Amino acid sequence: MTARRNSIEVFDAKHAVDLATAQTYSENVFFFVPNIIGYTRIVTAAAALHFMTYHPKYCTVLYCVSCLLDAVDGHAARALGQTSKFGAVLDMVTDRCTTSGLLVYLASAYPTKALLFQFLIALDFSSHYMHMYSSLVTGARSHKVVTSDVSRILWLYYNDSRTLFAVCAGNELCYVALYLMKWDHTPLATYVGAALSHQPSNIVECVWQLILTCTIAEVLLYVTLPVCILKNIINVVQLWKASKILVGVDLAERAQKRRLEQRAAQTKSN
Repeated sequence: MTARRNSIEVFDAKHAVDLATAQTYSENVFFFVPNIIGYTRIVTAAAALHFMTYHPKYCTVLYCVSCLLDAVDGHAARALGQTSKFGAVLDMVTDRCTTSGLLVYLASAYPTKALLFQFLIALDFSSHYMHMYSSLVTGARSHKVVTSDVSRILWLYYNDSRTLFAVCAGNELCYVALYLMKWDHTPLATYVGAALSHQPSNIVECVWQLILTCTIAEVLLYVTLPVCILKNIINVVQLWKASKILVGVDLAERAQKRRLEQRAAQTKSN
């Protein structure tokens, strides 16, 4: 229980602050390329939130750009040798705040579903916070370092960049689709110039007619909703596994404390 694979070193907080204050321009972590991309994500996300209530096109473009940059900063960090703990946390915090901002709007746009969106915000924050904290407690260098013996689901999610991107992108597009549904009410038939048949002759035509009556946002929602459900199932698994890890660490520390007390009592009696 005390063994730590790929563990991190423990630094004095004051010494760390002094190092950050005295860093030179030749190697300033704040100005690493992936972190500058991270700041750009924050600006575009803030602009998207600004336009969210009255300009859906600007909002959607800016929101999607912010999310797509999430896939760029990691590649830039590895390619340039500029990976950093600050960058990893900045990336996660930006993800959580951006998604939460959109979910807050959806809670107001769909008041009857407000409790659902509030739950999704709480689940997203709590699962990632507890996962990050459990990673720090166990000495992992990154919250993305998850072994298959801890959780095969989280291992598949974090260790395959394609899976991670597809699930995160699908989840965000699902929320974007819900946002656009409040603005777009034009059926697909209008865009493709297809006529709706009142009596479809087979199942294929029936499905096609049904699709034509939907808006682009509704089609996007139907395609991405399973991915969104999967992402939140992963969040539940992440929350549960992190909780078990923290409880396990508590039990190990309590057992160690009892052993030390017993040893001290024996030494005193002798």
